[in-house]
Order: sequence, then C-alpha cells, then structure tokens
Amino acid sequence: MKPIIVILTGLSGSGKTVALRALEDSGFFCVDNLPIALIDSFASIISRNREIRKIGIGIDIREKGSLSEIKDVLKTLRKKYQTQVLFLEAEKDVLMRRFRETRRPHPLGGNIDEVMNIEKERLAPLKDVADRVVDSSSFTPHQLRQLITSFYGLQTGRKAMTVVLISFGFKFGAPQNIDLLFDVRFLPNPNFVPELKPLRGTDRQVADYVLKNTTARAYVKKIQEFIDFLIPQYIKEGRSYLTIGVGCTGGNHRAPAIAEKLQSHLRRHPIDLSVVHRDLS
Repeated sequence: MKPIIVILTGLSGSGKTVALRALEDSGFFCVDNLPIALIDSFASIISRNREIRKIGIGIDIREKGSLSEIKDVLKTLRKKYQTQVLFLEAEKDVLMRRFRETRRPHPLGGNIDEVMNIEKERLAPLKDVADRVVDSSSFTPHQLRQLITSFYGLQTGRKAMTVVLISFGFKFGAPQNIDLLFDVRFLPNPNFVPELKPLRGTDRQVADYVLKNTTARAYVKKIQEFIDFLIPQYIKEGRSYLTIGVGCTGGNHRAPAIAEKLQSHLRRHPIDLSVVHRDLS
C-alpha cells in the first residue's frame, strides 16, 4: 500500500498546531512549515523507511512565494502516495478573539484585520485544492483534536469509509462542511422538564424521555433507513469521509440522545465511526 501523506494547512489561529499534534498522536511522522518545493524530496527520503507509512506536513502563510506551486507538487505526489490536503479555517471574529486571548502576533505582523484578509487571499490556492475544509470556529481544541483523530487515527485499512457523527446546538451555529444534517428541534424538549434539565442527552433518563415519543422513534427510523440507503452508495462511489450532523436548540439534550441512538445503528456498516457531542455542557 502506498504511504499516506496529509498536507495540513489553513488560516493562522484556526488550530493547525492542535491538528498536527493529533496527526502525530495518530502515528504520523510530522514536520511543520516545510517549503512546498521540498515536499516531494522530503517524502521520498522519509518513505524509504518502511516503518514510516503515514506522513503529516504543515504548511502556512510563512511559505509565502511558492504557494502557487502547490498544484504541480500535488500532481506529482498523488502519482506516488495517497495524498490528501486538509485546510483549516475559522470565522474572522473567532480568529481575532483567539489572537487576543493568546497575545500572540499574527505571522504577517501589522494590523490584524488587514493581514487576515491578506492571508486569506494568499492561501486561496491551497483551499482550492483541499480534499477537506474544516471550519474550527465552534470547536474547542479537544473537540478539534478528536475530529482530526477520527479522520486519520481510526483508519485501519479494513473499513470502507470514515463517518463522523456530530451533535450540536443551532444557537451556537451549525458546524461547517456537514454532508448530512438532521434537525430535531421539533421533538419534545427535556430542557423544560425540571428533573431532566440538569442532565445530558447521553444520560439514560433523557434518552428514554426523548425516544419514548412516537414521532421521535419514527424520525429515527426514517433517518436510519435513509443512511442505510446512502452509505453503500457513497462507498460504491469511492467516498472516504462522511460527516453527519444532528442539531437541536442548545445541543445538550435532544441532539446527543438521537446521535447516540444513531451511533449503535451506524456500526452495522463497514465504517470507522467517531461521535462528537460539540455543545454538550
């Protein structure tokens, strides 16, 4: 099997360091800020070691002049390796808040608002060729780490596809780049039941309350039937990743309960499955 190369890039402050460490913890040999022109030579040298079959390479705005070369480099890499490009981004106000909290300067220096626009424009060629774009605005570092690990850490070579199931609250914004989204806000809300409000959707009492509802059970059944139809089609098409979102108002009760129910059903398929409860308090 060809070695795997994941090129990790994106906007400053979007979580590239966290993501690169997640790759490293998943068994990747990682190097950060490698010039694009040297990637092919570096990969050739590293892959001579038969014990290294997974390589992670971080690229950011410090690369400067040679970003435009990425398409030619990728064309060469994809002939020899399983090559994927993962691009991280986040909303501008979130990036600005992160820079204020860490008190670290932007790599380009100068006015933060202006340099963010410049960076976004310069990194456009990398985003254009990305196999997957992840918006980290709503993720904590731990959740982002879990998401990256679900993409690359669970792959065993025996599963046909990696599926990420995310529960979330709409009031905090829907996660970006979801392939399938199921809204459960129409179901009875445990938040208005005093004894259930302090609990979570992963607790048995909440799950029982949500799923005892006839409409909820019918909805789950329809989702399962829909997914049972789609997953084989995606696998047949050769798709590697699928992200499924389940959202309620706050992300604490209904969405996690439904996601947990779907999780047990999804495991019937030949997939690597990861579940993220993004807004669980």
